Amino acid sequence: MNLAFISHPSCLEHRMGEHHPECPERLNAIGDRMIACGIEMLLTHYDAPAASRAQLEMVHEADYVQHIIDTAPSDDSVAWVDGGDTGMNRHTMEAAMHSAGAVILGVDLVMSDRHHAAFCSVRPPGHHAGRRSGGGFCLFNNVAIGAAHALAHHGLERVAIIDFDVHHGNGTEEIFRGDERVLFCSSFQHPYYPNSGADTDAPNILNLPLPRLTDGAAFKAAIEQAWLPRLDEFAPELIMISAGFDGHIEDDMAHFNLREADFGWLTRELHQLALRHAGERVVSCLEGGYTLSALGRCVSTHLDELIGHV
Repeated sequence: MNLAFISHPSCLEHRMGEHHPECPERLNAIGDRMIACGIEMLLTHYDAPAASRAQLEMVHEADYVQHIIDTAPSDDSVAWVDGGDTGMNRHTMEAAMHSAGAVILGVDLVMSDRHHAAFCSVRPPGHHAGRRSGGGFCLFNNVAIGAAHALAHHGLERVAIIDFDVHHGNGTEEIFRGDERVLFCSSFQHPYYPNSGADTDAPNILNLPLPRLTDGAAFKAAIEQAWLPRLDEFAPELIMISAGFDGHIEDDMAHFNLREADFGWLTRELHQLALRHAGERVVSCLEGGYTLSALGRCVSTHLDELIGHV
């Protein structure tokens, strides 16, 4: 069964100014790589619907959603949501609504068995967005909204969220901390932005703070010890991935030394976990990854493993 590839044209119109690393060219690099490596023929493309306000408010407080709506400019300016790294132009609100809607659609597609897996090639990213705050290039927490939809609309009792972005998924942790229906696993460079996660004490949170210059061997050993046994014990009915590739050795947004094969290994492990427990159902959503060539290669490796050769 081929893989659902979900995006929306508005995701290319969201811009936060010249030279901002979270740029539309990221999605172009992914699309170009899909064509170049031949994986394009194994994908079914979908335009993401817009999430409704009620769907956003499954994980975000209503006054925060209203604040983002009110902040969106109507002219060609950029309005800043935080201290200067997370901005909105006049297309951003549309892009953010469709990015969240992409993950909801991905959940619906895999839960209806139309596809075993879905990848959401969207921006802005989401995993730093909490109940009433944005930041780190994020406005709405796309993966958290999708997970909440899976729990509420599809009646699931166990959803695993795996976040391998090089930055801690602090927003996702805040939203689901203490919710025993969700097992959240986040690996990240520590100490580093957003300077959180190393001292979390919650039974459903498995944070994996790792030092700068962590390479593939150390990454693999830590995950095998800290995550994989617990994920098997949890037996998730759906696996969701915050897929950040900024831990790649070529990415200058952080200081990990991971390569495409390391992301491929973890994706393969998660695919096998999904085969054992979740009817092979996986929904993955793009988070970080800012060196364009490396991002394209990492995503193609990720998708190849999600498609599977089992």
